[in-house]
Parts: sequence; C-alpha cells; structure tokens
Amino acid sequence: MTISLGAILLAGGRGSRVGGATKPLFEIDGTTLLQRAVGAAEDASARPVTVVGPVLDPTLAVEWVREDRPFGGPAAAVVAALDTWTGTDPEWTLLLACDLPGVRPAVGLLLQSLPLLSADTEGLCLSDTAGRPQWLTGLYRTSALRVGANALPDRGIDARARALFDDLAIAVVAAPDALTRDIDSWEDLEVARLRAADDRSHS
Repeated sequence: MTISLGAILLAGGRGSRVGGATKPLFEIDGTTLLQRAVGAAEDASARPVTVVGPVLDPTLAVEWVREDRPFGGPAAAVVAALDTWTGTDPEWTLLLACDLPGVRPAVGLLLQSLPLLSADTEGLCLSDTAGRPQWLTGLYRTSALRVGANALPDRGIDARARALFDDLAIAVVAAPDALTRDIDSWEDLEVARLRAADDRSHS
C-alpha cells in the first residue's frame, strides 16, 4: 500500500524527570533517540519530516521549527509544524515523540494496521499494555489533524496532545510494551540500553 506521508517529530520537551537533560540526544546502542525517530520516518518515505524543538542535530535532513512559545506542549508543537507545511499536504502524518527506543517497529505496526481501517477513520495510534492510547505514536489523516489543530484555543499552548483528537474518529491498536515504552527517567534509559545490548547479543 503506497500512501502520501509526512512526519512531525516532537523534540522540544523540558526533560523535567531527567533533570532537564535533552532526552532526544540520549544514545541507545550508539544511536540517539532523535536519530531513531528520523530514521523511522525516512524508512517510511515520509516527506516532509519536521522536527519541533531546538536544532539538536544539524546533520539531519529535516525541517526544524519551534512552537510559539517554546515548551508550549505537544498540541502547540503540532500547530507550529503544520504552519510550515505549504502547498499540497501529504494525505497522512506520522506523529511521533522523540523519546521512543522502539520507534521503528512502532511505525511498522502503524503502517501495517492502516489498511485495516474503515474508510471513515481519521487516524490510529498505538496503546500501551494497560490500554492507554499513546497519541504521540500515531498516524493521522493530515486534513483531520489540521481540523483538530485549528479548533484549539491559543494555538494549542499548554494543551495536551489528546485535545487534538477530541472530535476525531481515531482507532487504537494494541501494541507490545517494547513499542510504546518511552524514556521518562534515567532508569528507563538504563533498561532500554540493557534491552538493546541483549537483543544485539542474540542477533
């Protein structure tokens, strides 16, 4: 199934649970979380690929933008990214947080699940093992994402990601823990590094 696809990658958080450290630059198995997210988008042939946050890695072939104001939250980040997309929108948009070690298989599952959607579904996201939707590991119709973004007051400043999808028909796909577990703490980072080392030793 060939689709027109863009990507919005969120890399502008404060990292408050890790003492203000820049989580997208955390390395796992020699690759930063940001590089993993960009690589997953590129593997899916996404164009454009827009990273919302400070320019953390100028070697990456992506577009950079900041939300207005910085640290305004994920909804504001999506608004800022969509504002930079001119011309014809891609039909679908990958929306990904840049703190996901398992982002490549996560994107793979999203794309595999897309043909199973009913025609009136406006997107899908993965859920964690507790059944909670992970809105920032999702694939959405760009037109629907724009509708959600345009409906937000104050350009989405301080709004949660969920606010983008309140009036949209979004499917939720159950996913293994390894695909949805993000890095929220130093302990999470250590676990992810150990898992990567274990996977490498068994490959």
